Amino acid sequence: MRRASDGWHAILRVGGVEHRVWLKEPPATGVNYVAELPFDGDFEARAYAARRLWRATRGRTPGPAFHQLSKQRRGRLSAAIRALDARATGSTYRALAEVFFGEKRIPDRAWKTHDLRNRTIRLVQRGLALMRGGYRGLLRPKH
Repeated sequence: MRRASDGWHAILRVGGVEHRVWLKEPPATGVNYVAELPFDGDFEARAYAARRLWRATRGRTPGPAFHQLSKQRRGRLSAAIRALDARATGSTYRALAEVFFGEKRIPDRAWKTHDLRNRTIRLVQRGLALMRGGYRGLLRPKH
């Protein structure tokens, strides 16, 4: 728990799940708390988080996180960041493609027009987009 200029910030760990809470006043024992949820663009996420906290405090399973990334999406994001890092250190698109897709799949000829070259370039571009602020979309996904 820490005090900030806008109130108190706490992380409650209930049943192995972390819940982040903001309080206007310092917390006290033996007091009932209310969740205030403004009807703004984040209402759906706030309501979902409040429900998960309520369920956890009642000894029930809180359920999945609001915007859990699929295993496939996490893999693509990881590959994009790895591709960007490798490209920034001087690796060629061809060398990247060999690592990501296997050396056997890379043709000796017609590399300039091969689909794997285009996929490799898109991986690096996705990594650049994440680096330039696109990662924020992962924090507040669109539904």
